[in-house]
Amino acid sequence: MPEVFITCAVTGSADTVGKNPAVPVTPEQIANSAIDAAKAGASIVHVHVRDPETGQASMAPDLYEATAGRIRESNTDVVLNLTTGYGGRISLGLENPFDLGPGTTMTSPQRRIEHVLALKPEICSLDVATMNSGGIRDESVMINSPPHLRYMARAMRENGVVPELEVFDVGHVRLARHMLEVDQIAPPGFFQLCLGIEWGAPATPAALNYLLTLLPEGAHWAAFGISRDQLPLAGLSILCGGHVRTGLEDNLYLRKGELAPSNAVLVEQAVTLVEMFGCEPATPAEAREILNLHKP
Repeated sequence: MPEVFITCAVTGSADTVGKNPAVPVTPEQIANSAIDAAKAGASIVHVHVRDPETGQASMAPDLYEATAGRIRESNTDVVLNLTTGYGGRISLGLENPFDLGPGTTMTSPQRRIEHVLALKPEICSLDVATMNSGGIRDESVMINSPPHLRYMARAMRENGVVPELEVFDVGHVRLARHMLEVDQIAPPGFFQLCLGIEWGAPATPAALNYLLTLLPEGAHWAAFGISRDQLPLAGLSILCGGHVRTGLEDNLYLRKGELAPSNAVLVEQAVTLVEMFGCEPATPAEAREILNLHKP
C-alpha cells in the first residue's frame, strides 16, 4: 500500500489560544501535545512556540530549546520540523508607511533561523511567499524577499536541514521552483501547499490540481486547507498522491460545532482517512526515507 506521512502542526502563531482551550502554549504543553500526536500516528510535528505568559507567538530560542528537548527525549522517534515563518510580517502606516503598526514582526533572516541553526531539526519551514492576508491578519503583509530566502536556504543547506517549502499561491511555487533550478535549494524539493488562506489560492480541487502541474518532477508534496477545508483537502491530497497535514494550527474543530479536544484526535481522524483510501500511515522512519532525511 502507498505510504502517506502525516504532519501535525501543533500550535501555530495565530491568536487562537482563547478560541480553543486545547491549543498548547507552554513548552511542556506544546511538547506533550506533539508527543501525543506522534503516538496517534503523526510522523512529523511542525512546531511554533508561544510566550507562556501571554499565549502570543514567540521567537525566543530558550522556548524552542525547551520544547525540542522534550520532544527529542520522548520515545516517539517523531521527525521534528521547526518553523521559520514568524518574523516576516509588516503592518504599514496609512500616512507614513514607515510608521509600523500592530502585527509587525519583521526581523532579519539571521534572527528567524537562529533557533534552527542551534537545534538542527531534520526539517524547518521556509515560507517562499509574499502576500496580503485576510481575517485576523488583514492589517499586515507577509514579506519574504528573495535575498532573505536565499540566506535562510543556504544556512539550512549548510547545516543539513531540509526546507519545507510553504507556498500559498502560483507565484510562490514558481519562485521555489526557480530556487531549485539554480541550486539554491537541493532537489527534489519538499513542498507544503497551503490552501484557503486569504488571500492565497483557494482550497479547491482546481487550485490544487493547477499547483501540482507547476511542481518540479520528483518533488515531494503535501497539502492542507484551514478550518472547514482541512479534512476535504486531506482526502484530496491523498487521492492526488500527496501527503497530509492536520493539527490545531490549521483547524480548531473536529467537526461542525465541536472543538477538537487535542492534536492527537485530529491526527487519529487523519489516520482513519489515510486508511480509508487504501494507504498506510508512514512511520517516522518511513517519512525519513521518503524525504531523504538524516536523523541527528
